[in-house]
Amino acid sequence: MDSLIARLGLALAIGLLVGLERGWRERDAPDGARTAGIRTYAITGLLGGLFAALANSFEAPSVLIAGLLAFTAVFAWYKSREAVHDADFSVTGVVASLGVFVLGALAVGGDHRAAAAAGTALAVLLASRDLLHGLLRRISWIELRAALVLAVMTAIVLPLLPAQAIDPWGGFNPRQVWLFTVLTAAISFLGYIAVRVLGTTRGVLVGGLAGAVVSSTAVTLALARAAAAGGNPWPLAGAATLAAAVSVLRVTGIVAIVAPSVLGVVGLGILGAVAGFAACGTLYLTRGHLAGDGETSPQNPFELGPLLAFAVLFAVVSTISAAASMGSSRGMVATSAISGIFDVDVAVLSALRLLGSSADLEAVGHAVLIALATNAVGRLVVAGATGPVRFWLPIAGASIVAGTAGFAAFAALPHFAWSGTPPILGSSSP
Repeated sequence: MDSLIARLGLALAIGLLVGLERGWRERDAPDGARTAGIRTYAITGLLGGLFAALANSFEAPSVLIAGLLAFTAVFAWYKSREAVHDADFSVTGVVASLGVFVLGALAVGGDHRAAAAAGTALAVLLASRDLLHGLLRRISWIELRAALVLAVMTAIVLPLLPAQAIDPWGGFNPRQVWLFTVLTAAISFLGYIAVRVLGTTRGVLVGGLAGAVVSSTAVTLALARAAAAGGNPWPLAGAATLAAAVSVLRVTGIVAIVAPSVLGVVGLGILGAVAGFAACGTLYLTRGHLAGDGETSPQNPFELGPLLAFAVLFAVVSTISAAASMGSSRGMVATSAISGIFDVDVAVLSALRLLGSSADLEAVGHAVLIALATNAVGRLVVAGATGPVRFWLPIAGASIVAGTAGFAAFAALPHFAWSGTPPILGSSSP
């Protein structure tokens, strides 16, 4: 985009996009009752681009600075008069107009792609006011504090951690361990926020499916207790089975982010297992009625204590997996099978880290599938130890169906030859 006309058009478009949102929000106000609308914001973006063009032509950045200061003074004066008239203390309109002016200048005098992306983000952010305010009303201070602590530890501590493995086998890379810990917690937090925003009052099914994004084992335990307390075991078992399907999909998301090439090996097998769980869960749900509110709301996955415990467990399992796989990949598979019973995320991430260093694509894929299988066994043990026979027996049947379907798809269908791994899987060699 070398043409000045094209860059000015982008500056105008950024203003139009933001002005569209601002104008829609104040669409019921009479003409002349507001300082800025869709036309004013569009002109603001164009004005920023024109000042940037003049600054480039005269080779005088002071022209752009003077234009920004003059615009800010004029706009803020008019906006202050409007605020006094409406008894409004919001400064969002002033900040948005300054953002449009600067982005218009960036579109002409700098990186036009960054300007376009930032302009879109600005419009989306302004349009999300109600959603963000609703989210703030639902989030408690404990949750906010935990997220802030994690953000500080990620932004400050993560860059200070060693980026190379510090053990002889290349399994314990402190920066990678913490990075994957944050990644896993972030994925879990999406499900947690969904529960907090949408609520769990729609029943056991909604609460169980949302909770499975964090921990399907915890959901199975809660449903098993409900069945032991006299709840209808069939639909409760159906909810637990569908939660298992959500858990498998969650792990698939982690694999897709960390090492998408592994999906070429495990993808069809996982789809077969998910289909088996989904079919059995749906069938079980038709055999009874789910009663109650289903308060299976998960705990905040950003709590510092569980995060540190996850990181320590991940470091230990990663080190053991790396040491066990030095001579053969069988050691890695065995470690994944054992650790998968307790925490499938730890098992899967530990196996994915060894891709390209001490394990090939097929071996890592086998380790992922075995971790998912042993995790299903762990859920079944929890269900059997807590719930009645009529609750855990259908789950056992669903697990057998899902395991059989997954194995058949894995063994009979060809694997995709996806190559390459993302930068997140850096070398773990010392």
